[in-house]
Amino acid sequence: MRISITVKANAKENKINLPKVFVKEPAKEGRANEAVIKLLAEYFDIPKSRIKIASGLKSKKKIVEIDSSIL
Repeated sequence: MRISITVKANAKENKINLPKVFVKEPAKEGRANEAVIKLLAEYFDIPKSRIKIASGLKSKKKIVEIDSSIL
């Protein structure tokens, strides 16, 4: 499954309001991307290894690929 999200880094709190994802981490050295993956893994209750950013590694708009075989 692929979902399109918009990421807001340096937010006050970590939260998901699809299609927006808010993370506290700054958009430096991939920290915000790691936080997005962790937050989505918790949201969908799946391991982090099942989530991958397919495109948009350096952009606010991202396409995230989730291994749907376990959903």
